[in-house]
Amino acid sequence: MRAPRYKPVVDRLAAELRAGRWPVGTRLPTHRELAAREGIALVTATRVYAELEAMGLVTGEQGRGTFVRDTALLAGQGIDPQLVASDAVDLQFNYPALPGQADLLRQALRDLAAGGELESLLHYQPHAGRLEDRAAVARHVSKRGLQVDAGNVLIVSGAQHGLAVTAMASLRRGDVVAVDPLTYTGFKVLAHTLGLELVATNDLDELCRRRPIKAVYTMPTLHNPLGTVLSLKARKKLVATARRHDLLIIEDAAYAYLVEDAPPPLAALASERTVYVSSLSKSVATGLRVGFVVAEQVSPIEQVIRATTWNTPALTVALVRRWLADGTVDRLEAHKRTDAHMRQAIARDVFAGLPVVGHPASYFLWLPLAEPARADRVAAALTRRRISVATADQFATTPVVPQALRLALGSIPVAELRHTLTTVRSVVDADAHR
Repeated sequence: MRAPRYKPVVDRLAAELRAGRWPVGTRLPTHRELAAREGIALVTATRVYAELEAMGLVTGEQGRGTFVRDTALLAGQGIDPQLVASDAVDLQFNYPALPGQADLLRQALRDLAAGGELESLLHYQPHAGRLEDRAAVARHVSKRGLQVDAGNVLIVSGAQHGLAVTAMASLRRGDVVAVDPLTYTGFKVLAHTLGLELVATNDLDELCRRRPIKAVYTMPTLHNPLGTVLSLKARKKLVATARRHDLLIIEDAAYAYLVEDAPPPLAALASERTVYVSSLSKSVATGLRVGFVVAEQVSPIEQVIRATTWNTPALTVALVRRWLADGTVDRLEAHKRTDAHMRQAIARDVFAGLPVVGHPASYFLWLPLAEPARADRVAAALTRRRISVATADQFATTPVVPQALRLALGSIPVAELRHTLTTVRSVVDADAHR
């Protein structure tokens, strides 16, 4: 069978784009210009650009045109963030750490070795965690306004695992989940893996009238990447909509510890339909991989934990339980709130005059770019300066992706932060005045 006539055009343009014939961010000929140049119909030219966009080589923006994308930044086509070079300054991922945390771990391991429970940690644990571990987490989340019994807590291997077991227990391939237009990239990966359809909305009730929505995934305290906090009024409206349409609410609270005096969790307002997922990875240490899920119906989730990991490693859970009991977690969270405030203040000072978005205690900052600046071009320029940033592609759930960067502020020494952000500002300003 002969290939369609436009296929050679697609192949040739794809080869030229991959070879770097046009710089990142270049506006390509209009559909009409391409049709005239190649001697093809206008509808065929549109098909050419559609195939190039599906390859991740170009991006079409309504009212602006078709632009060359930086393929080095597009692993997974916006689902997987790019790898960070070992010698690069990392503004893409957050793994906040405080001085002295290694000493805390060293002492905790000594205490465990000297204690009487070491032998028991070598054996299988209950799938949802030991009751004393679950009780410690229940006491911990009560400080966030969530009063639950230990029996409603399940211990998991980090918040990402918590999201995974929740989705696997509650949703099926093809189910539709409502999300924000910008959402956590890890949930995009999960949905892609499980075959869930994500639909972006700013009006959940209206969406539910049009589509068979099964669940809503939300980060009311603290949104990633925007750093916003949902008001109590908005939370009550979301809960009312979920009840009206019988939706499951998946509440991601991974960064909630950074916000003091936040409105009550959705799980406190609608416990009968909300699964609350959080962890101690950001507030204590990312390497510990201990998280927790709070739900009324624990059995289906417990079965998925059994099927995926059997149980969260007992040694790390024992460490975490001790730190919850002796106040170490509370102290670390308080110190990190102070640290995040300081970093956010530095970032606001460096980007003064630009329309930044973010919470005063957030470890990330959302930086919209003014025309004609382009996020992939800025990110490529920063990569050449050994600075790694995340573009909106990773978080967007809409066909039209905003021109913006998310800057993670918690992964480099604070002494280097101002200088690094000043470099980012200079590149952004230069690209806006091309």
